[in-house]
Amino acid sequence: MKRTGRRRSSVWDCFEQVGNFVRCMKCDATLKYCGGATSSMMNHMSRHHPSNAPLDEDEKPVICNVQCLEDESTSNSDIMQVAIMSPNINMTATPPERDYGERKRLKRSSVWDIFIKVDDEVHCTMCDTKLKYRSSTTSMMYHIKNKHPDTIPNDGVSLATHAEVTELISRMIEKDMLPISMVNGDGFRELLAYTVHNYKMPSTGDITRIIEGHFHDKVEELVVQLGKVEKVALTADFWTALPFQRYITVSCSFITEDWQGRSAVLQTHRLSSEGHTTTDNVTERLLSTVQAWGIAGKVTACIHNNTQNILSAQACARVTWDYATCFATTLQLAVSDGLSEDLVRIIVAAGKLVRHFNHNLLASEALEQKQVQMCLPQHKLIQSSKTRWDTICDMFERLLEQRWAIKAVLSDRTITNRHQAQTLEIEDDCWQIIENFTPVLATLKWATTVISAETEVSISNIYPITFSLIQTHLVPKENDVEQVSEFKLKVQKSLRNHMEVDSNELASKPALVASMLDPRHKHLSFLTPTGRLAAKVKLHELVSKLDVITTTVGTKDEQQETLITPDISQVAMPSQMRSDTKNTMVLLLGDNYSSSYATDSEAQVDYYLRDIAPSLDINPLDWWRVNGPRFPKLATLARHYLCVPGVSLPSLLSEAGQTFATMRTRLSPEHVDMMIFVNRNP
Repeated sequence: MKRTGRRRSSVWDCFEQVGNFVRCMKCDATLKYCGGATSSMMNHMSRHHPSNAPLDEDEKPVICNVQCLEDESTSNSDIMQVAIMSPNINMTATPPERDYGERKRLKRSSVWDIFIKVDDEVHCTMCDTKLKYRSSTTSMMYHIKNKHPDTIPNDGVSLATHAEVTELISRMIEKDMLPISMVNGDGFRELLAYTVHNYKMPSTGDITRIIEGHFHDKVEELVVQLGKVEKVALTADFWTALPFQRYITVSCSFITEDWQGRSAVLQTHRLSSEGHTTTDNVTERLLSTVQAWGIAGKVTACIHNNTQNILSAQACARVTWDYATCFATTLQLAVSDGLSEDLVRIIVAAGKLVRHFNHNLLASEALEQKQVQMCLPQHKLIQSSKTRWDTICDMFERLLEQRWAIKAVLSDRTITNRHQAQTLEIEDDCWQIIENFTPVLATLKWATTVISAETEVSISNIYPITFSLIQTHLVPKENDVEQVSEFKLKVQKSLRNHMEVDSNELASKPALVASMLDPRHKHLSFLTPTGRLAAKVKLHELVSKLDVITTTVGTKDEQQETLITPDISQVAMPSQMRSDTKNTMVLLLGDNYSSSYATDSEAQVDYYLRDIAPSLDINPLDWWRVNGPRFPKLATLARHYLCVPGVSLPSLLSEAGQTFATMRTRLSPEHVDMMIFVNRNP
């Protein structure tokens, strides 16, 4: 057969054509030749002469009927198999110069040794099973593993063992907070049976034991870490799983020796099943957690997100740390206090409008068309949530962006009838209020975002941001509409009350002390001169207390050093030393006379406050890592106070977030604690 107009395959170096057959010149095996296809020859070379197999680079898998006559035992057998042949089946000329990457041969999967392709299906040659083929060999591989495990092709891919699969299932449940009982689901079992050959599905008890093992391992690691730190801060996150199921998740934050901030969940407690949470109940849970983890005496402060003042003065007297409300919760209360009836009415009307476009398919499609016609961003409208005030800001921003497209859809009678339009349309004066109100909400949202940053120090930003809001952003302006001016004044008042900015005890608040220990805010320019003086006195007091503690702890170790202080009236000095004025002054005035500025507590505080403040974009922990040796006592205090978070850790299972599914309500309080611990402590 004359072969012209195409590149000659290198397989012909090993075969010669004899009529409708080809003969292997290596072993004299005879194969049926279909004309134009070299796949059977390539298959023969790769199976029986791999060292001499030609490496054609311009090939892809196709289906071809071949008859193998290699031996007498197979001389009459017709075999359907996948072959490798040139893609130029129409014998058209191939350009002489082609990029090497385009000519590189595709790797052929070994599943094609068992399957053949017929139209858009693949047929198993061992059991005649038919599967849909969509350019993927995955379903064929699963079929072979489940139905013909003895003939599993080896593509160089190591399969996961059953123990590894079980471990991955348990970690999936931990990471995604799934119910353990999901392993009993029929669909999940069917999936595993299809993907893992002969896999024995673990029981809920097996998965529970694995998760318990992870829990105990992480507990041991955390105990070691907490034993190395001097101070920690607690966060108490109150949340509700179902009605009358109240929980408190206690977490801790601390700063490591290398000035890295760390946080971890310690314990989750089930509170009383009654409709209220008692003060003693909460206090007992906190104290038991502190004792269990061996951090008694190490707690600086506790941040909680409870909107009710359940921590009474009597309960606070039983603990040694300060309490503070989560700033995000405080800001939420302030915003709620500021919303007037007019603003609430506008929020409800806006929510109704958004709901119409999100649930009405015709209106939604029309809005998309109007966005294209008006060259507006093709964004969907955002529905606000009752439990998150910041979503009101998101909803208003999106409505303002799509205002004219919305008006166009509402005015089109083929899409929106007159009654609907009258019900949904927002009046022009309301649009003006929304336009004036949205920037104020955006500013408050930015404040929440900054304070809620989990990877940065947040406690020291609370009072600088609070005073900035009160003194600048919440001050009514001339162009503010009446409703917005009223909102600003109400939020201002609420923040003043909740944050106690006018209190005489402000300087003792952990958040203000942290601001002084943050080099970015140490000047306290937002306070009055009297307030700055009180804060400075408080800082001196804390350093003095630190000196007392250090002296008490080190008294026994330093006692002998005090006793051997040289007495120059009884010491006979050599003549060289008598003439040495420098050494004499040292004996007279003491070794640490010249270095008193570096060791004296008051001087250290003054020097720190006079030092140039860094820019606002630096991380205060990075600053203390470099400058800590200059101010060792203040660096110790910084570890104590900068570890306190500004907000309580967001609960994965709170009403505003992810609520326990019905299947998870059967978990005991101990297993709820275990699941949250392994999830939040990776």
